[in-house]
Amino acid sequence: MTKTYAHWIGGSWRDPGNGHYPVINPATEETVGHAPEADPADVDAAVRAARAAYDGWSRTAPRERAAVLDRAADLLAEHTSDLVPVVQAETGATLRVTSALQVPPAIDRFRRYARGALEPDTVPLAPLPMAATPLAPGGLIGAAAVRRPLGVVGCITSYNFPLTNLAGKVAPALAMGNTVVAKPAPQDPLCCLELGPLLKEAGLPDGAFNVVTGSRAAAGEALVAHPGVDMVSFTGSTAVGKKIAESAGRSMKRTLMELGGKGAAIVLGDADERAIASAVGAVGSTFSFHSGQICTAPTRVLVHRSLYEKVIAALTHYAESLKIGDPVDNSTIVGPLISAAQRDRVEAYVSGARDQGARIVVGGERPARKPGFYVAPTLIADADPTMTVAREELFGPVVVALPFDDEDEAVRIADATPYGLYDYVFSADAGRAWTLAARLRSGNVGINTAQRHPETPFGGFKESGVGRDGGSFGLHAYSELQSLVWVS
Repeated sequence: MTKTYAHWIGGSWRDPGNGHYPVINPATEETVGHAPEADPADVDAAVRAARAAYDGWSRTAPRERAAVLDRAADLLAEHTSDLVPVVQAETGATLRVTSALQVPPAIDRFRRYARGALEPDTVPLAPLPMAATPLAPGGLIGAAAVRRPLGVVGCITSYNFPLTNLAGKVAPALAMGNTVVAKPAPQDPLCCLELGPLLKEAGLPDGAFNVVTGSRAAAGEALVAHPGVDMVSFTGSTAVGKKIAESAGRSMKRTLMELGGKGAAIVLGDADERAIASAVGAVGSTFSFHSGQICTAPTRVLVHRSLYEKVIAALTHYAESLKIGDPVDNSTIVGPLISAAQRDRVEAYVSGARDQGARIVVGGERPARKPGFYVAPTLIADADPTMTVAREELFGPVVVALPFDDEDEAVRIADATPYGLYDYVFSADAGRAWTLAARLRSGNVGINTAQRHPETPFGGFKESGVGRDGGSFGLHAYSELQSLVWVS
């Protein structure tokens, strides 16, 4: 029997004003559970609860905030066996991905920002002798810049990593003394609702964390427009991000936007066997990691013409070796996309590329597997950089390969999209790759690896976002600087 959820508001469950909607398992097309459909009154209640809790939580000692976040991490770890099946069923992620990268990173983020709550929030500035002015007497003037909480933060998250993405916003926001209203993606909000009681059990005051959900845009729009919200933190598509920025700008809300990407993996002509193998593994992750539903995926591979066919052959072998199937089967590598609509969208992009003259090297046909929203790993070669499939984010297991003749051409192709989130450079000479990275309009560049560093500032150039989070930068993102000046 499926579970029916309510909103989590003010430390307890609140029945929704607009009933419920079904959350669908992308692999079985069966209902996982029923999520609450928010009306404006639900959103208003959540914001008011967060506002009421703000004064007390923001004045709580950092050590107490750290203890709550640490305890939250402990509880998430204790309940992992309960959370993994929920996350797996509503996202359609393979069991491997869910067990390793859906729940554990959420635990790590609460643990990291438990430490973050104890990081110094004051930047001392050297005193300066100031002459008397008509404004004030002279003297030795001291000063400091202090990070202060922003207030109520609206956190709107994407469907690919619901719990991990939410933890990456909630943990630093709470660590800095803010309170939160979360609005998860409509496709998989159930695990985010499960977080509410765990944070209460960890000792978080009622109202400091609230969750409202909805199948339509109305709930998120009401949250962004609410006058009681001081900041909006959003992860999702560029198109939606632009709408949020426009609405938030009317009341000068602070925003943190982590938007779409169209990552380019550049394989330079000097790449040796080791660099090529790293490039194939990194680019191949678009096929094998959560079916390409990740904004940082290297969905374009730009290869020096001398190595082009070699890399195409290696990626073809990689794609053809992957098992498509039931995501709860440990041998499955490629699971379904999140919905029928997303599957159809990706298939339309592939069909369009074929019609425009690109070569479909592998994939391109719907797998003979029912039920489920599956797309086969697809490699598209000989695409023109101006083609739609080479410029727009697909969010599926599709890679576009493009040759280049020199570094100038590689940079032009890499930068020829509206996005600038994550690029990669593969070369036998790491110094050469470092130098090339400086020419890329991208917030992140991996050199000979798709591995991440959790302390780096994460965010994008151009239409890939505004602001940075990650590590201590996450604390900066959820705070304002206040300057204090005094006479020594």
